[in-house]
Amino acid sequence: MQTLTLEPFAAPARGTVQVPGSKSINNRALLLAALASGGSVLTGALDSDDTRIFASCLSALGFDVAHDRAASTFTVTGCGGVLPPVPGGRADLFVGNAGTAARFLLALAALGTEPVRFDGVPAMRKRPMGDLLDLLVAQGASVSFEGEPGHFPLVLTGAGRLAGGAVSLDPHRSSQQVSAALMVATFAASDLEITLAGTIVSEPYIAMTIDMMARWGVAVERPEAHRLTVRAGQSYAGQASYPVEPDASSASYFFAAAAVTGGEVTVGGLSRAALQGDVLFVDALAAMGAEVREGPEGLTVRGPARLHGAALDMNAISDTAPTLAAIAPYAVGEVLITGVEHMRGKETDRVRAMATELARMGVDLDERRDGLLIRPSAPVRAQVHTYDDHRMAMSLAVTGLAGPGVVIEDPACTGKTFPTFFAVLADLRHQSGA
Repeated sequence: MQTLTLEPFAAPARGTVQVPGSKSINNRALLLAALASGGSVLTGALDSDDTRIFASCLSALGFDVAHDRAASTFTVTGCGGVLPPVPGGRADLFVGNAGTAARFLLALAALGTEPVRFDGVPAMRKRPMGDLLDLLVAQGASVSFEGEPGHFPLVLTGAGRLAGGAVSLDPHRSSQQVSAALMVATFAASDLEITLAGTIVSEPYIAMTIDMMARWGVAVERPEAHRLTVRAGQSYAGQASYPVEPDASSASYFFAAAAVTGGEVTVGGLSRAALQGDVLFVDALAAMGAEVREGPEGLTVRGPARLHGAALDMNAISDTAPTLAAIAPYAVGEVLITGVEHMRGKETDRVRAMATELARMGVDLDERRDGLLIRPSAPVRAQVHTYDDHRMAMSLAVTGLAGPGVVIEDPACTGKTFPTFFAVLADLRHQSGA
């Protein structure tokens, strides 16, 4: 296994960085473009494992998709809700470890009439799909499992359109399942009314989906947080140029680097008005003593002389919870992270994985059902496992910057969402004279 040794910064992190486009926006836009009438061009698009997987799966389903890496664009010819014939009469989709792509493609396949087989890496076979599958079956699709019910591998055959009517969906495992159902709902035979029967996790991602659907031409009615209605017969319009925002989750690592080293880092092109809820990570840093400001160049975080402790419910921005955990040992007081039990169903069990790897670095902490309690500690240098999880690698890299350095196993796993992460980090080191 490859490893990467990162030395600590010798000076506070200072500079301006550019992060790639948002995976969350990019993948929603790919689905909306596929469902739209006419062609769409996504600009500032993310070139990563996840987006390449999504695009290749769309191609396998018969869509015309072009990816220009040099220009950072995806060009998609949409189907207007009527799926093209699957080449060969049956598609075999391998989604790797791309959970967003997997759930969105399941919903898309339910609009077709030909069998589509889904599979992924071993970790993907553990990720929850059952709630979305139950909804799609209730809407007319049929599913046969090759292994554990509710999980990949499976074969899904759609009925050509959804039935519509009133359905229930449990949102507590993943908001991606809610977003997937919403985006295809307009192609039902009648209005689709979704009741969210459970605790909503990662609410900003649902809000992002609703906002993007509106921009593409389909309205979602939400009189109450747990009740959503999509009127049948609406249609998505192709977008001649749809810009993908810089990824707020990816930005969190550089904001954290500034906060924990007492430096100042600007992420270009990002603002508080971003569609992504993870931009609110800067407020978590502010609660620990950092200064946040917004300007025409982007969003800037300036770290204090020493971070202080805080109790933070990170349910809405759970993808950034590992980032906060990574710098928590350096605070002068305890840091309590709560509301993130659903992180256990991500690429890996991120609650357990962060607890294990921070402990490997000598950090004093308690693992809790829905989060972590991290006490002031002096981390030691260690070689850390990354569990084929991009967020583990990037978060633990930040832990090493402020103290002993760190050895990252399988650094290439960042290719899932941020293939150039370590190069951008090296550039920030250069800018900082560190």
